[in-house]
Amino acid sequence: MKRSSHDVVIFRDGAELTLEQVFQSLKLSAYDLSIDTLDMHAHQDSFHRFDKFNLKYNPIGESRLREIFLKIDNLIDGRYFAELTREVITDLEQSKYQNCEWRVSIYGRSVDEWDNIAKWVINNKLFSHNVRWLIQVPRLYNVYKENGVVNTFEDIVINVFRPLFEVTKDPTSHPDLHVFLQRVVGFDSVDDESKAERRIHRKFPFPRDWDTVRNPPFSYWIYYMYANMASLNHWRQARGFSTFVFRPHAGEAGDTDHLTAAFLTSHSISHGILLRKVPALQYLFYLRQIGLAMSPLSNNALFLTYERNPLPDFFKTGLNVSLSTDDPLQFHFT
Repeated sequence: MKRSSHDVVIFRDGAELTLEQVFQSLKLSAYDLSIDTLDMHAHQDSFHRFDKFNLKYNPIGESRLREIFLKIDNLIDGRYFAELTREVITDLEQSKYQNCEWRVSIYGRSVDEWDNIAKWVINNKLFSHNVRWLIQVPRLYNVYKENGVVNTFEDIVINVFRPLFEVTKDPTSHPDLHVFLQRVVGFDSVDDESKAERRIHRKFPFPRDWDTVRNPPFSYWIYYMYANMASLNHWRQARGFSTFVFRPHAGEAGDTDHLTAAFLTSHSISHGILLRKVPALQYLFYLRQIGLAMSPLSNNALFLTYERNPLPDFFKTGLNVSLSTDDPLQFHFT
């Protein structure tokens, strides 16, 4: 606000607004901003209410501030977000022994998303030996279908994977993306697992035939991500390029079948707390040493109280577990 108050940062209601005008419309000044006013911390009201938790991603409950400060595809091409990211990278490099694995989202709404993210990273020089990137794909087909952004599930598969196959075939077709992928370690799949999944097909149709508004089930998403990643990795390995691992969110809530799909397709998973209910699957995860990145503080706010978290038991059993931060701004107390 002190140095960039006159920057045009957003287009709303047919008009371009400066940063100062945005804050005036919210009846806020820079001095009013604090952890409390931002209201991004998950409290007791978000327990078993993932819909309420999702609202916490908007500072002060306003999507405008999220778009301005925490988005890449905005009117200022993610400049503020890049400045924040570069500041954190500098801190990591000065501490020497801290490393980060940051997630950026590819939604599958258009084939240009990959190039936009790659340009954002490269143009803002967001490379560091202390940082690697993980691509998360939100399972939001139903939202895009309702809004007319996609026609079938195949559109999302094409938008996510076609640029990757093109750049593997010819790196000069997407030069920025080719460089960015050298710092990408894998893929994640995210959404609210607690949503009920009704099977409406006796036999699932191909993606080109999935044209209903209903979102495909977890296993359907996971399979088509895994199948395309397997083909992509095989080709990239033959070409001497880096490959990717699949590490979806699974077993945080919802059906335990999610863990079955993850076991068959994934290098490791995030959460996996429902393994405590399925000893047979827990044993399979132990035998294959499939990684579990567990987040007790996150679970405590959303699905499972801290004292009931199975992480200590999993560790004693010999499962391949690690501690994960998982949205520290929203869950951590330090």
